[in-house]
Amino acid sequence: MKILAMEIEVKGVKPEQFQPHLKEEAEHVWELYQSDVIRELYFRADRSEAVLILECDDLGEAGEALRSLPLVKAGLITSISFRWLPTRALRGYLENEYTS
Repeated sequence: MKILAMEIEVKGVKPEQFQPHLKEEAEHVWELYQSDVIRELYFRADRSEAVLILECDDLGEAGEALRSLPLVKAGLITSISFRWLPTRALRGYLENEYTS
């Protein structure tokens, strides 16, 4: 299942608090990318918040992956500060999904 996870800023956290953890965060995100858990990673154009597309069996597995992030472990982002949106493939063209 593909899951869209959008980071939501935690109130009261200052940008400079992230700095000591960014290298470890980048390394861990790369590991998740290499293992095909994170399929795509973006930052919003209007603010410094991540948008991730994960490939997981379910929301529980996605939550486990998000909780493993160093910024989450450091308490700068909470795993519940992500909005998770499970998605599915559009089958309408092949199965007449819109006409049945």
